[in-house]
Amino acid sequence: MNIQYLCTRWGSDGLPPAEFIGRVRDAGYDGVEIGLADDDPAADEVLRLAAAEGMTIVTMHYVTQHADTAVHCREFAVRLRRAASFRPAFINSHTGRDVFNLRQNLEVFDVAAALAEETGVPVYHETHRGRCLHAPWRAAEVLAERPDTKLVLDASHWCTVSESLLEDQEDALASLFPAVRHIHARVGHAQAPQVSDPRAPEWEPALQAHLRWWDLVVSARRAAGAKTLTITPEFGPPPYLPVLPWSQQPVGSQWEMNMHMMQLLRARYA
Repeated sequence: MNIQYLCTRWGSDGLPPAEFIGRVRDAGYDGVEIGLADDDPAADEVLRLAAAEGMTIVTMHYVTQHADTAVHCREFAVRLRRAASFRPAFINSHTGRDVFNLRQNLEVFDVAAALAEETGVPVYHETHRGRCLHAPWRAAEVLAERPDTKLVLDASHWCTVSESLLEDQEDALASLFPAVRHIHARVGHAQAPQVSDPRAPEWEPALQAHLRWWDLVVSARRAAGAKTLTITPEFGPPPYLPVLPWSQQPVGSQWEMNMHMMQLLRARYA
């Protein structure tokens, strides 16, 4: 199975597109994952340059927040259609809301399924706090109702929501891993979705927990005969990355942490 490593645009959105793509290429990434919102006017150019380089591209939706389900679904469809217009390998979607009930959230998932059918671009749904899939039990409910749903696993959010390393949810997690098609390789812990530095010894238990979950996803995809799995090392910039008080200086380098995670996983899954 070919595992491709994608570079997040998040945190590098101040770089001019050509400089960013050059940096991604030189670092050894296989492609890019980029969120589509109004705060990165260069997103279209980044995607054009990445495609010209032959890189794998993934577009991300994360902006729909409207509390009225009907309006939410209409806005969601418009934004997914734009994300699909770049012909990415797939769309990573922050789908629904944690304040919607299951029926309301399923309406949003059905919009995504219809758009995927219409455009031919798969839509995978991220396990993100504040969204429908904010906890393993809710993800299991969705999969019971919509068994074709495919997931983007970012378990760091589930750690924060549950204030744990999910020690008592291993069976539930194992049942969800076969649905995962993309991994956000960020390490979270009981109090935040990002450790200060995954290389630091105090975060070893959190790192090992996430590695164990990612190992199970890789094993499940290999057992299923999958040809490709994508992983985005996704340590983020401040405020995800902790900062020092008063000076607001980051405690580490986002770029270096993500490079470390890519190199660690390349070696692990070689």
